[in-house]
Amino acid sequence: MALDVLAVGPLYQGPGISRIRLVAEPSTKPASSQKSSVPSNTKLTTIETKRIMSVLDETIQKVELVTLLGYVASNKEGLEDLLGKDITRAVREHTDLCQELLDHVGRLQEEERRLKEEEDFEEEAWFKDRLLSIERQKAHLLPLKQQVRDSTKNILRLLLKNPQVARLLQTQTQGRSAGAQSFIESLGELRGFLFEKLLTSPMEARDKLQFIQEVTKRNTRNQEVIDALQNELAARMKNRAAEVEKENFVVQELKNHLHQVLKFSENSLFRTKQEAEKQQKADFRASQARVAKIQQDILQLRSQYHNLVMENREAEQALRKKKYKVETEIENWIQKYDTEMGEKQEEYEELDLIHKEEKVQLEELKQRYDVLVEEFTQIREEREITSKKRLEDEQELVRMVRAATLIQAVWKGYLVRSMLSSKRKKRGKGKSKDEKGKEKAKGKKKAKGKK
Repeated sequence: MALDVLAVGPLYQGPGISRIRLVAEPSTKPASSQKSSVPSNTKLTTIETKRIMSVLDETIQKVELVTLLGYVASNKEGLEDLLGKDITRAVREHTDLCQELLDHVGRLQEEERRLKEEEDFEEEAWFKDRLLSIERQKAHLLPLKQQVRDSTKNILRLLLKNPQVARLLQTQTQGRSAGAQSFIESLGELRGFLFEKLLTSPMEARDKLQFIQEVTKRNTRNQEVIDALQNELAARMKNRAAEVEKENFVVQELKNHLHQVLKFSENSLFRTKQEAEKQQKADFRASQARVAKIQQDILQLRSQYHNLVMENREAEQALRKKKYKVETEIENWIQKYDTEMGEKQEEYEELDLIHKEEKVQLEELKQRYDVLVEEFTQIREEREITSKKRLEDEQELVRMVRAATLIQAVWKGYLVRSMLSSKRKKRGKGKSKDEKGKEKAKGKKKAKGKK
């Protein structure tokens, strides 16, 4: 994987520095000291940091591809030519597995909701059986979840093998949900933060800590100024209390004036009350007439109510009979279910016994196989030793044949030379013949010694 490192600006500038308000004295240090938290380097230099960033970049790429699988599944026809047959088939299988998992989870949630509604029957046997069935179904979901994970990994492998398709698929950002987009943006922020941390050297970290300590001291001095201002505020509040007392005196005078106004209003209120009593008597007479009419309506409604009650009682009786019949059928079904589950349990126990026996046989076969493997290893080693020895013997025989051939060739050459030299020297004197005969005898002795 390529370890291309981009120069990214820092996304983190210290713990809450931008939120501190400097009220008192302004900073007299140059701007270079205030920007000490910015790393001096813009690229990673060590292999370890590059590996860390490459792992994070690969993770972000895989997350981007995984968050687009839903969009690919919903637009399979439009993207089939772009993705290819293998990826399309893998996405289809992944979609089927996810749908199957969602169906199982939905059914389990529905059954759990029904059980919660029937919590009053916790001690009943059928309730416990249903609870146990739900737990078994949850246990069966684990292999399906593992299949979904494996399918996701397979799709990622296929996409990473085809970088062009992966890049084209990453451009389909409109198919990603808001939550997934937010998660990817968070990973990007994490990458920037980690990139800055990896760029920051120990010297820069120490300078940043010193800068934070200076800001903390400045904040402490500002807090002292704030305390002095609060004391001044308390003194001014005391003066304000004196002014409030004066205003209270004015308010008391206004209350006395208001009391006089109330006395004047009581007379007008008495007159208004008399007029209201007259109006009340007139309204009372009118209301009596309306009450008589309403009572007649009540009598009619009571008779209608009585008729409706009689009709509803008959309907209720019919519903009670129907309910009893349904409960009887439910009990019969429950008994049938218990019988079938007992048979299934017995069948499961028999299969479990068969499985244990086959497991024991498998162990025995494994032991036999190990013994045969050891024997085969010994036989193979013996064959190798025998083949090496045979090869050495053949090489020794070849060397001996070559040596014999060389000796014969040398001896034949010597005989030919000796015969030619004897023919040439016969023409010379007898004395020279005697000397040559001696030399020839000496040569023969030497040849015999060499042979």
